[in-house]
Amino acid sequence: MKSFFNPKRTIAELKELRELTSNEHGAQRVAFTKTWLEARAWLEKKLRELPVETHQDAAGNVWSTLRGASERALLLGGHIDSVPNGGWLDGSLNLLAGLEVLRRIHAEYSGHPPFTVRLVNWADEEGARFGKSLFGSSACAGHLHLPEARALRDQDGIFLAEALREIGLDLERAGDSARELRHAAAYLELHIEQGPVLLNLDLPLGAVLGTFGVERHAFTFRGQAAHAGSTPMNLRQDAFLAAARMSPEIYQIALRHGGVATIGSCLTKPGVPTIVVEECRLTLDERHLEARALAAMLRETSEAGERFAREGGVRLERERLLQIAPVLFQAELIDLCDAAIRETCGQSHRLPSGPLHDAAEMARAGVPTVMMFVQSLRGISHNKIEDTREDHLELCVAAFDKLAEKTMRWLARSL
Repeated sequence: MKSFFNPKRTIAELKELRELTSNEHGAQRVAFTKTWLEARAWLEKKLRELPVETHQDAAGNVWSTLRGASERALLLGGHIDSVPNGGWLDGSLNLLAGLEVLRRIHAEYSGHPPFTVRLVNWADEEGARFGKSLFGSSACAGHLHLPEARALRDQDGIFLAEALREIGLDLERAGDSARELRHAAAYLELHIEQGPVLLNLDLPLGAVLGTFGVERHAFTFRGQAAHAGSTPMNLRQDAFLAAARMSPEIYQIALRHGGVATIGSCLTKPGVPTIVVEECRLTLDERHLEARALAAMLRETSEAGERFAREGGVRLERERLLQIAPVLFQAELIDLCDAAIRETCGQSHRLPSGPLHDAAEMARAGVPTVMMFVQSLRGISHNKIEDTREDHLELCVAAFDKLAEKTMRWLARSL
């Protein structure tokens, strides 16, 4: 590897950022806070070492552009914001690996690459303060729902629009960010896996197939409150019992279809030990990479709920809380990502992403997209113990650089 490309420098810069923006509880780079602004300024100072043009767009995303022979642009993206008490790698690895790739491209092509290369620092990927994930990338992709965004406020009652005004932005114009994609030809993102798949396979890197679709629903069983001592078991209309019988069936449905399902909460009413449960509300999150399989999971879950409600003599009501379609990444870029990984460390694995990422918004906007994952120790993220082996960090930066170069060659073939 040429001397101007140095993955160890990426690790050193990640540690530098951790020292600047973390405390004993973990990373504190929550979007639209003082620490977040300090982190962004720190990164922009690093970028001033390169002949790039840097500006903030209408949604607060920061773009650093290395002009090339073609206006068609290769985008490298990440986010420097974190959750409260978060990890040192989530989001920031993406950006600092992208910075190192930008350095290599600038040096190797003497500042004149065949394509324009842009590093984007997305605003508020996590949604930790206002509860809206992927704010900057969804605005850029044309998917920001303004009525919803206008109503967003933090725990202190401050509206998102107010926070944006503090950094010179107007929420009503956030959608103007879409003009940044005018020449976008491909989007690449490196990320820690945040889960245990690569760890369990003892592999450092993986090529990401896409992001799961989500069906999130509330299932409310309604029975009859009655005295816990005087009501015979065979005469009860116990809402909790119907919900309890449905619950293991939900997990079996997920296993059959190769998806995942989570019952995140269970609330009973009246919630008194001496009263048979009159109402039991489950919140259910189902995810799958394939839309057809996700629809089948939801259908079978609903059928199971109705069956157990009938058997228990209770009623079932359903409410959709969230629906997100699966996003598949570009097939040729997945192949290139897989090849870059195999050339770097010998073996690759293709896997879906359960969490959402800015990359999904780029794919939804029609930009050819792929992600690369690096193994997460313990499979843990959004936690101060989030970590990845340093040799794996070096490998992922090297593989990501190979992916960027392969993508530029792919773009050249498509001219």
